[in-house]
Amino acid sequence: MKIPFELYVAFRYLKAKRKQTFISFITLISILGVILGVMALIVVLSVMSGFQKSLREKILGANAHIIVLNYEGPFNNYDDVMKKIKEVKGVEESAPFIISQVMLSSGERSTGVVLKGIDPILQAKVTNLEKSIKKGSLSDLKKKRDLPQIVIGRELSRNLGALMGDKINLIIPMGDITPMGVIPKVIEFEICGIVETGMFDYDSTMAYISLETAQKIFKLDKKITGIEVKVADIFKSDLIAQEIQGRLSLPFKTRDWKEMNKNLFSALRLEKTALFIILLLIILVAAFNIITTLIMLVMEKNKDIAILKSMGATSKSIGKIFRLQGVIIGTVGTGVGAVLGVLISLNLHPIVVFLEKVFKIELLARDVYMMDRFPSSIEPLDVILICLFSFLICYFATLYPAKKASSMDPAEILRYE
Repeated sequence: MKIPFELYVAFRYLKAKRKQTFISFITLISILGVILGVMALIVVLSVMSGFQKSLREKILGANAHIIVLNYEGPFNNYDDVMKKIKEVKGVEESAPFIISQVMLSSGERSTGVVLKGIDPILQAKVTNLEKSIKKGSLSDLKKKRDLPQIVIGRELSRNLGALMGDKINLIIPMGDITPMGVIPKVIEFEICGIVETGMFDYDSTMAYISLETAQKIFKLDKKITGIEVKVADIFKSDLIAQEIQGRLSLPFKTRDWKEMNKNLFSALRLEKTALFIILLLIILVAAFNIITTLIMLVMEKNKDIAILKSMGATSKSIGKIFRLQGVIIGTVGTGVGAVLGVLISLNLHPIVVFLEKVFKIELLARDVYMMDRFPSSIEPLDVILICLFSFLICYFATLYPAKKASSMDPAEILRYE
């Protein structure tokens, strides 16, 4: 196969002669700069995507994808509402719930919590709460014992100093009305389960009781606060929520997980974008090295350029030679950097464990992030965009040196030789 003239010369110029070793060294630095930039971008964005995915899984593990509430407060006939919701395309399961703010006390310790009344069987179908139970089971909430049963979060258990089987007091501020005023209602519960979702806010402020018990203590008769909905595609939850809203109409309102956690995920996306821009500067530095290398090469090869033009080479061909050099540097650097970045991202956890053992430091605070593995998720679109930006930056870095080389006058160069 015949190699194009410009490509052949470009490859020859990349091979340094003895007196051009310094230029070749700068070329190597340029390639390494592109490799490091692309590799760092892929690894960092993979970690950011991993954290975002892990956080999303934890949030949706403790909560449903969509909740349906009523502007007028607790409502009856929720079975009919659930039937209408189930008819919407994309809806998989639904479950009723009651939610209220109360206080829990154990001995001299007390704290405010969000109490949620659930149906253990239906709740297991719309959330992963059952899988987060470390001790006991959600089904124990419906067991008939001397005392009503309650499941609390792990951090809440620590704060109260209460363990499995211990008795705690549930205090409802708006209790019974007496001649002495409103007296808080105090009900004794037995802990039948400890839940650990991995989210500190949930594990320290949430407690669960059966739906029937909640209706009884809050005097709601057969009413509920709302309905939780699980959908097949979590990324279409907003569209499904709109369709549910349209079917139920007022006074019902729907909220999906994107809306309820909008600020958190917006902050994560902003952080990911900022890191992308900052790390892209590494590739820009490498691009300046490419410009420097090519300008020095043009100055070094001015005699060769004059001879080539004298032999019939056009200015377009001369410019193409130096553009091809930059393209080769960019392609090699981007390709190797992408491969290394993907390999590191796929094996990030073993690398982190190795570094922790060698340097005796904790890179991943497992008790803080509640993660047993360093999160990493490679997004194909991220890798493609990184490679595309890297290649374009390297290509545009060649335009000025190529234009400089193509505009040289061979007569002026050879006149003084």
